[in-house]
Amino acid sequence: MKLENMKAQMRKGVLELCVLLLLEHTEAYPSDIIKQLKESKLIVVEGTLYPLLNRLKNSSLLSYHWKESKAGPPRKYYFITQDGKEVLTEMRGTWKELNHAVDSTNK
Repeated sequence: MKLENMKAQMRKGVLELCVLLLLEHTEAYPSDIIKQLKESKLIVVEGTLYPLLNRLKNSSLLSYHWKESKAGPPRKYYFITQDGKEVLTEMRGTWKELNHAVDSTNK
């Protein structure tokens, strides 16, 4: 497996966690989510994000509402649900455990 492919797989593995974290305190339009993920070096394209948002919505972890836009048609804004907040709490714990495990094997 090539290094770039390995890096891409690692990024994909944490995208759900990162999307929930981004939406924990505020709603967001998908292009804003993509921008924030790119700024964090989690390179994401629409073709990756939209299926992820749909999976999280279908799992009741996210919901959305429409907002009027000054620049065109209404826009869909996503926000985290109560179920999503509970799952995020669990995912944070799992992330801390994994991080600790990786750090402890690197001694």
